[in-house]
Amino acid sequence: MGKNKLKKFAEMETFHNVFQPPYDPELAGHWRDRYFHNENPVVLELGCGRGEYTVGLAERYPEKNFIGVDIKGARMWAGAKEAEIKELKNVAFLRTNIEFITEFFAAGEVDEIWITFCDPQMKKATKRLTSTYFMQRYHRIVKPGGLIHLKTDSPFLYTYTTEMLRLNPYPVVAQTDDLYADSLDSIGVFKDARALQTHYEKQWLDRGMKIKYIEWRLDPLDRWEEPVIEIEKDTYRSYGRNYQA
Repeated sequence: MGKNKLKKFAEMETFHNVFQPPYDPELAGHWRDRYFHNENPVVLELGCGRGEYTVGLAERYPEKNFIGVDIKGARMWAGAKEAEIKELKNVAFLRTNIEFITEFFAAGEVDEIWITFCDPQMKKATKRLTSTYFMQRYHRIVKPGGLIHLKTDSPFLYTYTTEMLRLNPYPVVAQTDDLYADSLDSIGVFKDARALQTHYEKQWLDRGMKIKYIEWRLDPLDRWEEPVIEIEKDTYRSYGRNYQA
């Protein structure tokens, strides 16, 4: 491990807004009263990376509480440090594998989830953050009717999620395969998705790639159907950023 990463991990230990091993065993169900000290809505950014959306939304909505979740501590350091410098009281970061998300939140404790530019996981469906595998986990922590937002550069993940929503009748609030199309300028439902751009999103836009967005409500279901369809693989490396199409 490089010296820079070690330095970041050491600094993370001093941040009051970062939760990582060893975890508080009573964290679930107590985010509002033990950390945020308010009764405001709790919003998660899953796979938060550098925490750009977590911090950006927190600045935009001081009346809400935001928690960035990721397993990559060196990336998370950037958002946690920015929030510390700006003294944002409505921001926290949780370092864990998202598969274990139900261990950190009580039933109905979460009001909203953002999934921003996650790995599309083209090889294994259960690893996709919009799969029925994860949707069932979200149901255990998100209040009925809570919002889920997906913002992605991946045609593969967008197609997969569209099919998942077709098979499992969640109410779709907004959907577009080109978030920054001129025709959407006056549509307020896309305002948060368009107002903030991550570092890599700007790079993709500079290369002429289209950003996709879906927002839906997590209404109760008694069964889930996982999509079984052939989807064309993305023709670029999501994390290498080398566009090949």
